[in-house]
Amino acid sequence: MTHILLVRHAENEFVKTGKLAGWLPDVHLNDAGKAQAEALGKRLADTSIKHLYASPLERTMETAEAIRQHHPALEIRQNSAIGEVRYGDWEGQKIADLTRRKMWHVIQEYPSRASFPNGETMREAQMRIADEIERLALLHPRDLVVIVSHADLIKMVLAHYLGMHLDNFQRIVVSPASISSLMLGYGRPYVATMNDVAHIAQMEREHKKAEAAAQQTESTPTEPTPTNEAAR
Repeated sequence: MTHILLVRHAENEFVKTGKLAGWLPDVHLNDAGKAQAEALGKRLADTSIKHLYASPLERTMETAEAIRQHHPALEIRQNSAIGEVRYGDWEGQKIADLTRRKMWHVIQEYPSRASFPNGETMREAQMRIADEIERLALLHPRDLVVIVSHADLIKMVLAHYLGMHLDNFQRIVVSPASISSLMLGYGRPYVATMNDVAHIAQMEREHKKAEAAAQQTESTPTEPTPTNEAAR
C-alpha cells in the first residue's frame, strides 16, 4: 500500500485580515504558524518520507520546507492539482461580506451544488485532488508520500475516501499543521488518522511550562547578601 500523509499548512498572516486568501500571492506563515511548522517538522523527522509534494502557494511551501529541513535529500515538488480551491472573484474579499451572499449558505449546507464566480465548483475541487492522490498512489507504490495542502481540499478528499457525501464534508475538522493519513492499495482504501495535532499540543504545553517557569523565577525573592557587620 501507498501511505499518504495529508498535511494542512500552518497558520498564515492573512487570517487576521478577515479575508478569503485563495490563490492570492504573498500569503506567508505568521509567527504562530512558523512555530507550528517547526513542531510539525520535528514530528516527522524520524519518518521514512520518500516523496514530498506541496501546493505552490507560499504558506504550503513554507510548511513543506519545515518538513524538508529534517529530510535534506528530499525535493519539494510543487503541484497545482493539490492547490487551494479556485475561489475566482471571491478571492481577497472580506468573509463578513461573503457570508451575506446566497451562495455562501449553499457552500455551507449543500456544497455539492456550489460554484464560485469565475472559479470552480466544489465538486470539481474534490475530484481534482482525489484524482491526483490516486495518480500519486500509482506512481509511488508502497512509499510514504507527504502532501501539503489546504483545509477544504483535505476535508473533501477525506470525505471522498470515507464514503461521505460532499454535502457533509464540513463536519470534518482539519486544523493548521495537522496530519491526516490514507492507506491506498488494491481494493478498499483506508483512512488511518484524521486531524492529528499531538505535536501542536505538545508544543503548546512546553510553551506554557516555559512561561510558568519564567514567571516563577521573576516572582521568587532573592536572598539578601549579608553585610560585613552581619557576618561578624
